[in-house]
Amino acid sequence: MVPFLDKQHPDHSEAKKLLAFPNTATNPTVIHEAYHTLVYVQKWDRKEAIGTLNDYMYLDTTLFLNKTKEITKLGLYIGLEYPLGGRDCLIMANFLFNRIKQMVTFDKALLDLKKLTIDGKTLRIIAPRDI
Repeated sequence: MVPFLDKQHPDHSEAKKLLAFPNTATNPTVIHEAYHTLVYVQKWDRKEAIGTLNDYMYLDTTLFLNKTKEITKLGLYIGLEYPLGGRDCLIMANFLFNRIKQMVTFDKALLDLKKLTIDGKTLRIIAPRDI
C-alpha cells in the first residue's frame, strides 16, 4: 500500500497500476502497517499519514474488511501451515475468509508462495508488474 500512496516511493510508478482496478480490499492490519512505514520509514508527518489513510479507507472503491475471532484463528492456522510471520498470516486470513481472490504485494516472502490455499479457498499472490 505504501508504494501506491507515496509518490516519492521508488516503487510508486509500478504500484500506480492498481489504479486500473475498480475495487481494492484492505484491513486494519494493512492500514496500521502502512501508517508505521509512512511515518517511521518514509518520514511523513503523522497527521498527513492519518489523513491519507482515512481518505483511502473511505473511498467508495475500497472494501474495508474487519477482523474477527474466526479470522484470527485462521491466521494462526496459516502460521502453522506456512512459514510466514504473524502479521502476514493475519492479513492473508482476512483476505481468504472474505473470499478475496488476489493479493498484490511487493513482499518477496509472500510472492515466493505464489498462492495460499486453505479449506478450498485460494488467494493468488502477485506483484504489481504482473497485473
